[in-house]
Amino acid sequence: MGIILLLLGLGLVSGVVSGLVGIGGSTLIVPALVFFLGMNQHTAQGTTLAMFLLPIGIFGFINYHRAGYVDIKVTLVLASTFLIGSYFGSKMAIVIDQAILKKIFGLLLLLVSLKIILGK
Repeated sequence: MGIILLLLGLGLVSGVVSGLVGIGGSTLIVPALVFFLGMNQHTAQGTTLAMFLLPIGIFGFINYHRAGYVDIKVTLVLASTFLIGSYFGSKMAIVIDQAILKKIFGLLLLLVSLKIILGK
């Protein structure tokens, strides 16, 4: 029961953060699955990608679209290339040692956060 409540809370918080600032999946859910559920990095990443198969962002999208904050052309280009990129990225991640994969993930989060904090 505790794990279910944790997952429900994680999904809700990630959804709110995603709707608020456009992040949630890899920046919140992957680390939480690793730290709180003890998943390895590969399983956490695969589980998060599986979650995206469902139309989880539809209500957030509708709100942003109604307010005029969605560029459909850019969305279609990004979605089509993301589809291809996620295929090849997952093929690469599967063969990378978990310890190295965690370091790559952490470094990416660190670089993005530094750019946001220090950048313009």
